[in-house]
Amino acid sequence: MDAWQWQTWQGKSYLTCRLLDPFLHGFFTREFSPDSPLALVKGLNADAPVYRTHQVHGNAIVDTHSLAPICESSEKDAFPPADGLLSDRAHDSVWVCTADCTPVLIGDISQRRVAAVHSGWRGTATKIVPEAIAQFWNRGSQNQDLRVALGPAISGDVYQVSLDVAAQVAATLLPGNPSQEAEAMIAALSEFDDTPILPDTEAGKVRLDVRRAILHQLYRLGLAPEQIAIAPHCTYQEDRRFFSYRRSQQKDVQWSGIIA
Repeated sequence: MDAWQWQTWQGKSYLTCRLLDPFLHGFFTREFSPDSPLALVKGLNADAPVYRTHQVHGNAIVDTHSLAPICESSEKDAFPPADGLLSDRAHDSVWVCTADCTPVLIGDISQRRVAAVHSGWRGTATKIVPEAIAQFWNRGSQNQDLRVALGPAISGDVYQVSLDVAAQVAATLLPGNPSQEAEAMIAALSEFDDTPILPDTEAGKVRLDVRRAILHQLYRLGLAPEQIAIAPHCTYQEDRRFFSYRRSQQKDVQWSGIIA
């Protein structure tokens, strides 16, 4: 059975993941632009308070307990600088925006807490998704109850990066605290099953699959393959459905959200 399904609201398409079925959620497409989460939440649960952050490509996760929900008059400067939100309060909705970076929605099917995470290569290199999982653990979640959906993002087939960028991500997946040269770390990662590093024809470059890197980070934390799903969609290659910064150089985004 396919883990991913297209849904329709107001004649527009958004994506859901069967792993997250206990939770109302959606990975929205460019069709909904320029709607904000305040509008999009009505397609999931109109009464849910909405939370978002000012995303800075870091690894900070904010608990909604420390925030006020946003409203139409909320100023961007008032949003906390962070790239993830976590909530264990019923009906809270947490949101992230992405263009080519990975939107990650996480749910604990037992305790019903949720998180939304924005993870580009920088967030992946600083292990924002493992940080989110650690916060679930700190609140009493058990590994077997976690479900993780990695939404539409740029695929490794087309995401060219420097060796230095690839090495920063590779360092999170190798044993210990690796200090090898970039080429050595990339070579070691290339031996992985389902490797996130792919060759490139240009010298000093490789292709990086950020979602596969996150997948291996989750494996290192003890999550099983059946607890994780990766959307079979590439933001760069599917221009009719998704914005892509690398394709257009425009700061347009699509939103993803989940309700506790």
